[in-house]
Amino acid sequence: MGTLLIYGSYGFVGALIAREAIDRGLDPVLAGRNRDRLREQVDDLEQPGRRFDLEDPAVVAEALADVDCVLNCAGPFSNTAEALVEGCLESEAEYVDITGEIPVIEALEDRDDEAIDAGVTLLPAAAFSTVPMDCLAAHLADRLPDATDLALGVDSVRVPSVGTLRTVIEGAEDGGTIRRGGTLEDVPAAWRTRRIDFGRGDRPAVTMPTGDVSSAYYTTGIPNVEIYAVMPQPARTALRLHRDLAPILASNPVQWTLERLTGIREGPSERARERGSAYLWGEARSGDERVVARLRTPDPYIVTVDAAVTATQRVLAGDAADGFQTAAGAFGAEFVLDLDGAEGFFDDSSPEATSPTNPLLR
Repeated sequence: MGTLLIYGSYGFVGALIAREAIDRGLDPVLAGRNRDRLREQVDDLEQPGRRFDLEDPAVVAEALADVDCVLNCAGPFSNTAEALVEGCLESEAEYVDITGEIPVIEALEDRDDEAIDAGVTLLPAAAFSTVPMDCLAAHLADRLPDATDLALGVDSVRVPSVGTLRTVIEGAEDGGTIRRGGTLEDVPAAWRTRRIDFGRGDRPAVTMPTGDVSSAYYTTGIPNVEIYAVMPQPARTALRLHRDLAPILASNPVQWTLERLTGIREGPSERARERGSAYLWGEARSGDERVVARLRTPDPYIVTVDAAVTATQRVLAGDAADGFQTAAGAFGAEFVLDLDGAEGFFDDSSPEATSPTNPLLR
């Protein structure tokens, strides 16, 4: 099927993905910059390893010269994606990652023409952070092709991994992002609160700057996109105070302390992951028309591992076109339903679906 290199294979999520890739017979090359952690993983999994930094483009290109696909699991992806994409374009290797960072997805979309010329697929965000809602967005667009407004949301309380927390900490000063008229628009953190029925009763959710602000737009072409996530009241309050706290949270000493505190727990246990679940909701509008659909998935970490490896297998098999792709754009809305344990689409056909029933709370 081709040679797969997993960069950042020894992080919490990367290690889960590496084991899954091995179980599926992909025989990956394990890679990253930390020599000791990589050596330990190579010995444990009995797989080939390749240590290299990303600062020197020539070193990266040489490391990828015999690789058919790179699966980037090393976040924050704002620090790793550009160098690895450059190396992939040079070596004509496909590129997949698990980012949820809007600027990274936008940067890869900007390289669409280069990737097409090089005969390379660039498929970012093959993870829970975007795949289920990207597919939900595609499903809604199929139901309402002339939709102008798209709202998506997720209800899942989960302890994040260290890599995820570092990404959040690094972007603490960025506030929120939505899409208006096809253009990204900065808004304050927790800019809008909305009561949403994810399938188990109305719950308050706030706007969040997740990768779907980009991926759902590129998948569907719907120009106005907002993403919501369920937050308990203390978290919503903290997010609204974000503008005052961001300069403090973004300072180097505080970031250093938070990153080391998060090291106390790498991520949820296997038992916790097996018991976890997520509820997803989507709404598309065109004038007075409104369609709603829902999804239910296993734990976000389980979905990320499954989505990343499944997407990579399909990219290696040549199922994705050259250039920038989203998961739903490359593989269709049903891609999420091919993942183990995902259930849906649950379309709302009740009379209430024809008019707004979840008032906005400001």
